[in-house]
Amino acid sequence: MGVIMEMNFNEDDKYLLAKKKVEKIKGFYGNLTSFILVNIILIFINLYTSPNHLWFYWPLMWWGFGVVIHGLKVFEVFPSFGKDWEEKKIKELMEKEKNNKNKWQ
Repeated sequence: MGVIMEMNFNEDDKYLLAKKKVEKIKGFYGNLTSFILVNIILIFINLYTSPNHLWFYWPLMWWGFGVVIHGLKVFEVFPSFGKDWEEKKIKELMEKEKNNKNKWQ
């Protein structure tokens, strides 16, 4: 594997990266808000229509699992698969492509 060089971002690049990050955070909060509101409605419907048969916890549990995974990804709780990992992988693939191109010239 070749030497991976540090990417230098100009102000426009930094702005676009920050904007993309804010959009991801906004998307997460939209998902979280929907999760809360819809599940409150589902709990009400379940308790009102069939209090002897509780089913509201299934969508609460599975959608909740999805919200947690979404949050972990957006807030980069596991940095090995976060932005740094993406950048390293991009650099690695670019280096590999460059080496393959030079091999045939």
